[in-house]
Amino acid sequence: MKDATQGRVFGRTQLEDLVIVPLFALVAALFLGALVMAATGVAPGTIAQSYAALLKGSVGSIDAVSETLTAALPLVLAGLGLALGFRAGLFNIGAEGQIVMGGLAAVVAGVALADFPAFIALPGALLAGAVTGAFYAGIAGWLRAATGAHEVISTIMLNLISFRLLDYLLRTPLIQKEGRADPISKSVPDVAELPKLLTFLDANLRLHAGLFLTLVMVAAAYWLLFRSKLGFEFRASGENAIAARFAGMNAGLTIVMAMAVAGALAGLAGANQTLGVLGRATPGFSAEIGFDAIAVALLGRSHPVGVLFAGILFGALEAGGRQMQVDAGVSIDLIGIIQSLIIVFIAAPLLVKAIFPWGFRKAGTGKGRS
Repeated sequence: MKDATQGRVFGRTQLEDLVIVPLFALVAALFLGALVMAATGVAPGTIAQSYAALLKGSVGSIDAVSETLTAALPLVLAGLGLALGFRAGLFNIGAEGQIVMGGLAAVVAGVALADFPAFIALPGALLAGAVTGAFYAGIAGWLRAATGAHEVISTIMLNLISFRLLDYLLRTPLIQKEGRADPISKSVPDVAELPKLLTFLDANLRLHAGLFLTLVMVAAAYWLLFRSKLGFEFRASGENAIAARFAGMNAGLTIVMAMAVAGALAGLAGANQTLGVLGRATPGFSAEIGFDAIAVALLGRSHPVGVLFAGILFGALEAGGRQMQVDAGVSIDLIGIIQSLIIVFIAAPLLVKAIFPWGFRKAGTGKGRS
């Protein structure tokens, strides 16, 4: 009976951590967002219209759903990598640079494989993005393992290097589009593009086969984290690195592997953008996805399924925010405020529990508040 009770409490605790806290954080953020609009002179009717437009622009039509998922895919991929790093006790904030390097590598590989059939060119381009992202993140992992250099500092520096390296490489003859003086890469050939999924409904719908890649990566990340020896080592090192070392785990190798896997997923996020959405690489093509992915990983509580739903939520906010700006005339910057508020509440779960006490079980019991 005691074991069964403990199992129910553990299940409830997981439910609160993965679902209830993020849900209430969203509600609180939307409420405070409305207060911000009201405080800046937005009429109550316009506030209601803006949130209706937010819903319409995110899930109100096939086009809205397509845009939501298109925006969500790279966030989920990069968020998965960051979540794995967090589980291993590593605060990798270099996903932005890894996206840049992976996306550029995917374009270069796609162009190089233009004469091959799609079943070779597309996987080859995706693999190039993943491997490049893994290598780039692995640099920070190696520096941490070999010298003790903190991954926050090294990944910040690697982000800055990637931005300038992208600007430089886009002007080299090997990568720059012929006849152009501005920094822009050659176009990805058709055989290396992620095919669009909904063109039979509307040629302008942008959702692409990266959807399947993302779902496979969510399942793979779940298996890696909770069903594999390597994932156990990630989690053990994240919980207590000293104990993991005394248990015979190679701490240095675990750090490098965790960063490399995270970089591979971020590299796939970059390849998703260049092969599926943009068709080329340009300065700033990463669009700060790597930084938003930190929020996605936190909102998803570093759990692959949670990251999936958090990415979809942030994709919905991005797609709906554009509709909100058009229909209600409210600045899209409000979406950034709402996202930031969500992270504030996620980072302070005790605050969420204090605001919504009836949604959580009492400490030391398995019963919720009445």
